[in-house]
Amino acid sequence: MTNYFDYAASTPVSQLVLDSMSQWQNESFANPSAAHIEGESAKAAIRESRILIAEKLGAMPSEIIFTSGASESNNLAIKGLAFRHLNEKGHLITSTIEHKCILNTCAYLEEIGFKVTYLKPDANGLISPAQVEDAIRSDTLLITIHHVNNELGTVQPIEKIGAVAFDHNVPFHTDAAQSFCKLDIDVDDMNLDMLSLSGHKIYGPKGIGALYVRDARDSSIVPLIHGGGQELGLRGGTSPTPLIVGLGTAVASFPSQADMQQIHLEEVLSGYHFRRNGGCNALATTWNITFDTDDEVKRFIKEQDWLISQGSACNAMSNTPSHVLSAIGLSEEEARRSYRISLPPFKVMN
Repeated sequence: MTNYFDYAASTPVSQLVLDSMSQWQNESFANPSAAHIEGESAKAAIRESRILIAEKLGAMPSEIIFTSGASESNNLAIKGLAFRHLNEKGHLITSTIEHKCILNTCAYLEEIGFKVTYLKPDANGLISPAQVEDAIRSDTLLITIHHVNNELGTVQPIEKIGAVAFDHNVPFHTDAAQSFCKLDIDVDDMNLDMLSLSGHKIYGPKGIGALYVRDARDSSIVPLIHGGGQELGLRGGTSPTPLIVGLGTAVASFPSQADMQQIHLEEVLSGYHFRRNGGCNALATTWNITFDTDDEVKRFIKEQDWLISQGSACNAMSNTPSHVLSAIGLSEEEARRSYRISLPPFKVMN
């Protein structure tokens, strides 16, 4: 029987989430911007999800902006701030191991005149606060460093980096798609000005995410999608009530402490020769391993019928080795012998 161990790429939608969405798909389907009672009902359901997400982050409900997912949230955070400075341009700081949506957004901004510093991680995939501080310039507009690396599971010292950003009065954004609900997050303690999250990493539906924006009502970020004033005017378009309710339910039903995994990777992998990448400060559910030889890879694939990946899903169609593994010093040959095994965050009880 094939075992799916690619939960960092996507999780199933839990039955609780599906049930919560059903009413808003087929019964109470009114546009939440409508001025009648059914519209008000949908608006109230969206408000409840906004509250649940805000509480999880230590934020205010008015600071949660719904998007189509973390990729859009990342684009809105970075481009939205940069576009406010189109005339004078400016400087941004990120790392070489961010998700491709961050790297491609920064590359686009470079094409139109912005400057970007790409910080290189150490051998375990960590970015140090000192690196960030050294990279800050007088024209630095934004620091964006992810919370948890999607290939290694490495947890970045976000609170310390946030302290550096705060001391230098530079806005700080993090992509928390891999950490939201799995690790404790407090946007004030971490001095975060923006944070991106996604529903389909936590048993919620695909196509929904959010961007936390500090003091969103007074934010100067430029919207990427102009519409009818939804989401404080920062993200236009009819609010997808079922998806938003589903995201809220996923957050509410996520356990405060994840259950023990049903599979113990140390035992299963004990018969193979490999090394684990990412160091000891990584999510317990994300393993990136490099087999010693091609023969070990072949033996593993033959003996273990697992659905796993050689990197993030967004790189699956590429013939090039993972940019993350290359950044931490692996050769092309080593990268091709490497696999990410990502376990379910917790056992879903329907």
